[in-house]
Amino acid sequence: MMTLMVDAAPVEANRFEVMRHAMVASQLRTNAVNDARVVEAMARVSRENFLPAEHRGLAYRDTLLPLAGGRRHNSPLVIGRLLTEAQIRPEDHVLLVGAAGGYAAALLALLAGSVVALEEEDALVGLARGALAGEAKVEVVQGPLPAGWAAGAPYDLIVIDGAVEQLPDALIAQIKPGGRVVTGVVERGVTRLAAGRRSEGGFGLIDFMDIECAELPGFRRLRTFTF
Repeated sequence: MMTLMVDAAPVEANRFEVMRHAMVASQLRTNAVNDARVVEAMARVSRENFLPAEHRGLAYRDTLLPLAGGRRHNSPLVIGRLLTEAQIRPEDHVLLVGAAGGYAAALLALLAGSVVALEEEDALVGLARGALAGEAKVEVVQGPLPAGWAAGAPYDLIVIDGAVEQLPDALIAQIKPGGRVVTGVVERGVTRLAAGRRSEGGFGLIDFMDIECAELPGFRRLRTFTF
């Protein structure tokens, strides 16, 4: 009796493609991810390739996923809303803070002119470099997230893929005058998304969406005590 061998790879790829397009339809388009270029990028990029192997089956769920070093990966909706709000131009030079496995960097490579993808966790740097190998628009660099990457400054846009309590002055200084920032913010345990622009007079953020967002390390305000 002859046994037919079936190659599982195309079947698996098709399954992920179906889930990816379902994510676009049910998570993005229904929640104000309405920039056609962002939607197209998220429909093209295989998110599962940028996650640890044990979590790839969950790639398109609307939830945070665990990563190395106690970190968590944001949901697709978070990065979709951040990139929509960023109003990315094809010539933009972008700093991505909290690159994780490189998914957001791969999306930015389809939208912007050049991307510096900053990550500090060793395992995530290795994952991102492997997943982004051959992507000429992206430079994966390693260092403390709050310090940014001064060697590549100034940037037209900084995308912080996670929630922070504050933006350090060193990071703000790396934005061009007129440049933009999109980020998650956390205050008293509540997370939301926000956007801002650097002007000659200063810098500020305006919230635009309440949503669960993974907190990034190193961005907490110094606590003061009164007696």
